[in-house]
Amino acid sequence: MGGAASAVPAGAGSGATAPAVSGGAGSGGAASAVSAGLGARSDAVAGAGAEPQVREGAGRGTAPQAPTDTPGVGHAEAGEAAQRGTAEAAAAAPGSAVATGGTVATGATGATGVAGATGVADVTGGTGGTGGTGAAGVAGGGAGAGDGMSRRRFVARVVGGAAAAAAVGTVGYGTYGVMRGPRVKRVTVPLAKLPRAAHGFRIAVVSDVHLGPILGRAHTARIVDTVNRTQPDLIAIVGDLVDGNVHDLGRAAEPLRGLRARHGSYFVTGNHEYFSGAQQWIDHVRELGLTPLENARRQLPLFDLAGVNDVQGESEGHGPDFEAALGDRDRSRAAVLLAHQPIVIHDAVRHGVDLQLSGHTHGGQLWPGNYLAELANPTVAGLERYGDTQLYVSRGAGAWGPPVRVGAPSDITVVELASYQA
Repeated sequence: MGGAASAVPAGAGSGATAPAVSGGAGSGGAASAVSAGLGARSDAVAGAGAEPQVREGAGRGTAPQAPTDTPGVGHAEAGEAAQRGTAEAAAAAPGSAVATGGTVATGATGATGVAGATGVADVTGGTGGTGGTGAAGVAGGGAGAGDGMSRRRFVARVVGGAAAAAAVGTVGYGTYGVMRGPRVKRVTVPLAKLPRAAHGFRIAVVSDVHLGPILGRAHTARIVDTVNRTQPDLIAIVGDLVDGNVHDLGRAAEPLRGLRARHGSYFVTGNHEYFSGAQQWIDHVRELGLTPLENARRQLPLFDLAGVNDVQGESEGHGPDFEAALGDRDRSRAAVLLAHQPIVIHDAVRHGVDLQLSGHTHGGQLWPGNYLAELANPTVAGLERYGDTQLYVSRGAGAWGPPVRVGAPSDITVVELASYQA
């Protein structure tokens, strides 16, 4: 392999202007291909008497350009040269000239317009032709846009997948909490008029069991077992025991026979009993060993226990009657009232009740139900005071609608009464 160097003759006229190939490692065959392919360019350049420009490390690989004041001549002669081109020129036109470790300045762009368009010219250690750079720019721009779109799509899918997983997990855990059964919650409530002998008296409060197609006999059995393990002195079921009639759900309620408390088990109606037929359930729970309090009162040894019908009973002429339940009692004794809905608290205050035990709200059960429950009830869950009367609202032992609870776990509350005299 010998070094190739083409002399460029000086002068005006039709003298040929040949491209120079510099660098000691160049191939003689490659130089001949360049000279043959680009010889036609000499006619366009020689007419202007211009010296050929050879750029060191030609970054773009462009050929000498005709003077800017005669662009038409160069283009016309270039066209004729293209027609006269030999097979070797055609081979060189796509920009196939190669220079190893050197610099190649081709005139392929001016001669045929092919090399510039394709940018195939290969310069080892250098940069491709102008057309190649443009093509790469277009490709790069498309790739950049594609990458940006792919990133946005990826992020959107990750966020969507995470949200779906969180929703499924939350609902799954909420369903598990209901089907597992309620947990025991303990609350101490001091009462001013409670005698010392009643200090520590325990009332197990059960509300909103909602027996039905999903929560059936097994759910009732779990509740009974949980209540009995607390060893209460009294059991109070404060409404919404069922979502159906006795014919369909009598067997599901059967485990209630197993409730055990020293001072007995009591029941008041909720709004759902009236949807199902309240009287049939009042009769049935009596058969199961519970004592219904229909606007009635029991004078226990240490305090009075009263119960009123749910306000839904007003549609049947059997609504709450506070006078019947509390009107003639001795107000020096402490009074505990069972009433399904918290909204009757103001009637309880007027009748000198010390503690009202309620349910109905489910504690909101499921977001955003807690906000709706707050709009309709004075207290959604827990213990609050209204004048001289305290109100405790249980979240309930079951669920209504979908068997799911989120942020409001089911409970059985053991209310322990405390005496100021103890």
